[in-house]
Amino acid sequence: MQLSRRLLFGSSVWEVTRPRTPLTSGHLMIRLSDPATALDHRSAADWLRCHNAARRALADVLGADTCTLLFAHRWHALGASIGEPAAESSTPTFHLFGRWDGEPVTPAEQLSLPAQRRKPASDQDLDKYDAGLRTALLKAAASAARPEASPDSGAPLPAIRTWPPSTPAGSHHTVLSPERPLGSVEDVAPAELLALAAALEGLALRQAVAGLSCIVPDTAVTDGRLELHTLGRSAGEAVNPFEMLLHSPEISPALL
Repeated sequence: MQLSRRLLFGSSVWEVTRPRTPLTSGHLMIRLSDPATALDHRSAADWLRCHNAARRALADVLGADTCTLLFAHRWHALGASIGEPAAESSTPTFHLFGRWDGEPVTPAEQLSLPAQRRKPASDQDLDKYDAGLRTALLKAAASAARPEASPDSGAPLPAIRTWPPSTPAGSHHTVLSPERPLGSVEDVAPAELLALAAALEGLALRQAVAGLSCIVPDTAVTDGRLELHTLGRSAGEAVNPFEMLLHSPEISPALL
């Protein structure tokens, strides 16, 4: 069943919605309101505001104590889309999965199925939570710290560390993290978000890949380290690396 996208919160650049096919009651999407908007300090700060408000709303309304972020860069999920939410449009989108005790279905149970066999959350379940999420999002966004002033355009971006994981999901699995120790995505500064985006672009332009599938596990399952896992993708790949990732000891606890 395909659902209309439900708007839960709109900010100056980004918006928080339900995807057309929400896989769990804790599945939200952060979506660029205008696809022509460039990623700069202002839009990075607004993305962080929306993300942080969404996390707090999921915690307040559903009791979600951990959240996992999935998105694609220069890549659209194809065919069965194992491990990935179905692509909705070319507009940049980020899927946020809140996790809580007693959830009736987990993200991994849904994502391990081919896209056409996934059962979306019912309208009844969404109706039970969405009014509360709208209220909580407004409250969390209103209490967010005011964005810091944009730095000099010539200032260098913060350093980003890259390394191969101990259990790689394919030959193009790379982990990224800001050099500054961070406890969660909520601690990321706009300049660090821009630096991560620049590092992603460099990985996506490698000759062997067409784009990237990306996941940021909650730091509760990565020993307090903020890690952005990137998987190089191509239409002719022999194996979907996300299928390997779903069974990786470094990632699977975030989604199972």
